[in-house]
Amino acid sequence: MSSQIDTKPPQNVAHNAEKGLKLRDEHDKGGTDVGVARARDLKNRENLSENTINRMVQYFARHEVDKKADGFGNDNNPSAGYIAWLLWGGDEGKDWAEKIQNKFEKEKDD
Repeated sequence: MSSQIDTKPPQNVAHNAEKGLKLRDEHDKGGTDVGVARARDLKNRENLSENTINRMVQYFARHEVDKKADGFGNDNNPSAGYIAWLLWGGDEGKDWAEKIQNKFEKEKDD
């Protein structure tokens, strides 16, 4: 089945990923190799597979708790979780990935 769903990350998601890479560089913390790879794909606005979209949704579901940490959202003294969250596209990445995942699910139901 060939999908017509656009899986190119929007600009705001790409921006968050780029910011995450910059903060990770500056503060030498946050994210795994997988998170860094994801950030590069998002920053470059690569079309992502359905599998990757699903992994993004799973990441955000697991890491929502990171938002409670000190330094989450602080660009001057960011928590590792904040940097990792941005690497995966930030809040906009979460919303976008969930929206795309729903489109894939709807397509399967049709």
